[in-house]
Amino acid sequence: MASIICGSIAYDTIMTFEGRFQDQILPDQIHILNVAFLVPSMRREFGGCAGNIGYNLKLLGGEPLVMATVGADAEPYLQRLDDLGMNRSHVKKLDETFTAQAMITTDMANNQITAFHPGAMNHSHLNRVTDCLSTLGSASPHFGIVAPDGRLGMWEHCHQFVEAGVPFMFDPGQGLPMFNGQELLELVKLASYVAVNDYEGEMLCQRTGLSLDQIAKEVKALIVTKGAQGAQIYADGKSIAIPAVRPEKVIDPTGCGDAFRGGLLYGLENTLDWETTGRLASLMGSIKIAHQGPQNHQPPRSEIMARFKDAFGYSF
Repeated sequence: MASIICGSIAYDTIMTFEGRFQDQILPDQIHILNVAFLVPSMRREFGGCAGNIGYNLKLLGGEPLVMATVGADAEPYLQRLDDLGMNRSHVKKLDETFTAQAMITTDMANNQITAFHPGAMNHSHLNRVTDCLSTLGSASPHFGIVAPDGRLGMWEHCHQFVEAGVPFMFDPGQGLPMFNGQELLELVKLASYVAVNDYEGEMLCQRTGLSLDQIAKEVKALIVTKGAQGAQIYADGKSIAIPAVRPEKVIDPTGCGDAFRGGLLYGLENTLDWETTGRLASLMGSIKIAHQGPQNHQPPRSEIMARFKDAFGYSF
């Protein structure tokens, strides 16, 4: 069984300013703001929601098929996917644009200034779910996820999954503000599962006019993550509390939500019950937060399974 992962592939360029932004900005001169920050340290991370989700699902032994668009500068990322053994036959390279990238500058007070260039992500609609299904064949059932991506791509991929009869998870994330209430309601009703964090859940409720309980009735399961407070899964008429797993250390939350979703997809691929699925997803977020960047944790599957048993007292 394989999961088709629709979403962004991106580079994260992360720089550190060894001072405080507030000391460089004159409040009474904001109208003519012109500042420059010396950033002696810089690193580039592999990121993007589809890349991150696929990476975590692969760690668990799942079979991710990433469907995304990248630009002319994507060769290092494509090589990484090859090195990881991840199928990239539906990662479309567009030579006339750049791969999506976030340029993030952090000061000593952990304030951030971020510039995001969507680049090739804006052309995600050029990929089609049916092309992925042709690659996978019909020997076994498949799942899909529509994660943050270009607006038109997210819209069309949700509809394409339904047309193909493939159950999918709608994970609007940072893309949620691109849709109005009626559009979000339509996408929720198309989906089999919806995954949001607590802030996104509140925004989804406000825009659709539905409560979380009402949204849960539209899908097989609604998953709401709550950071250090764990998660709540609404499924089968029940509300299941998922505890957070205490991390070894807290280094960087970037990509924790994607790690969680990798665990969710693994649970769906392997027909695990929702409590076990949620706990595995919680563990994946805990493992990720102890590492800098979204794809630098590298535990073997055997270690993940051992840590699950240590945390919850049983194996699956």
